[in-house]
Amino acid sequence: MPRLADVAELVRAPAALSVPGDVVAGAAAAGTLGPRTPALAGASVLLYWAGMAANDWADRDLDAVERPERPIPSGRVSPAAALGLAAGLTAAGVALAGAAGGRRAVAVAVPLAAAVWGYDLRAKNSAAGPPVMALCRGLDVLLGASGGRPVRALPAALTVAAHTWTVTALSRREVSGADAALPLGTLAGTALVAAAAGLPPRAADRPGVTGAAPDGQGTSGRRPGRGTDPLAVARTVLPAALAAWYTVRYGTAQARVVAEPTAGRVRAAVGAGITGLPALQGALTARAGAGLLGVAVAAAAPLARRLARKVSPT
Repeated sequence: MPRLADVAELVRAPAALSVPGDVVAGAAAAGTLGPRTPALAGASVLLYWAGMAANDWADRDLDAVERPERPIPSGRVSPAAALGLAAGLTAAGVALAGAAGGRRAVAVAVPLAAAVWGYDLRAKNSAAGPPVMALCRGLDVLLGASGGRPVRALPAALTVAAHTWTVTALSRREVSGADAALPLGTLAGTALVAAAAGLPPRAADRPGVTGAAPDGQGTSGRRPGRGTDPLAVARTVLPAALAAWYTVRYGTAQARVVAEPTAGRVRAAVGAGITGLPALQGALTARAGAGLLGVAVAAAAPLARRLARKVSPT
């Protein structure tokens, strides 16, 4: 049996801190935050770890050349154990989603699991790699929205998917390095993602808001001439602040790649994209009106960075 530390390295355990925020952001956007949300987030983590284990199983021959220190080529985890773990985590993730969210959650979890395995086994080394990985993250956001109206969570899902596309595109150059055009393109994408997450929402975009109140009260809850509504201010300031945090963390790492596109700097940018994702998820959560919860989601970012020093997220 492999040691727990080797399994944690295999599934890149700290990177899972970037996962629950997908579900939380989706639930907040759809107005379905509640007791089922933590369980759905747990299902998402299981499916993520399954994908990490399946990824190393699929890459075992390549890793033997490029990353011989990884758990499988180093002999610390057998290929059979890695494949079995990936299958078991997949089954557990789908089962937990069904127990928490019923058929509607399973209807998202099954395609999500299929996309994860499809990426690892077929799409990863092809031009389809970035869009398929983006699909995985987009479906993860919609898993959180599965108990309500998922259409409300589509903007959040597309935003997280776009971020994931940039990280995946960079990750394909973790070993060889990249030319400056790639990080310039992903940096432009990051700017658009941050703008989408940080801009204040229209009143009609907030869960449960369909238009102006009949007594003339604005949808932000503020009556004309009575000062500024602190909730409206929070909905404006918090998403912008968290999106700026995300931009500084991930954007700076990409700017370093532009200046010197070596493999080491590409890996650092990929790590920043993974560990900085909670800040983006927090911005989307706050944008949906759950400000304090958005801050809590974003707080996973510094913790993920600390843990990444012990177990690589890439």
